[in-house]
Amino acid sequence: MSSWTFPPEALSVGKARQAARETLARWRLEEHVPVTDLVVSELATNVIRHAVGRIRLRLIVDRTLTVEVSDDADTAPHLRHARLQDEGGRGLFLIASLTRHWGTRYGETGKTIWAEQDLTGT
Repeated sequence: MSSWTFPPEALSVGKARQAARETLARWRLEEHVPVTDLVVSELATNVIRHAVGRIRLRLIVDRTLTVEVSDDADTAPHLRHARLQDEGGRGLFLIASLTRHWGTRYGETGKTIWAEQDLTGT
């Protein structure tokens, strides 16, 4: 497991992706970088746009590769189908399409959104 905390600012999204890439390389899971990049980008950006508090990122490798992003808000994200003219709203739909499972769990102070990727073939 690896974890980091980033300030809620746009520059943190790239730093979070880089931290995840370096960890996946250390774990020899480079083939999971494209999906992990997308998951980290979307979830970290959602913290900046829709939540409060710092961006807390955690990667867990076991039978699956789990990406978790936590914040201090208690608002739930909603999976929706964006219309062609919509500027946003596709992030969770993409995450749901590219990962095995995703979900939200709530703690005493905020929530964690997680997404699991299969590790078959690794």
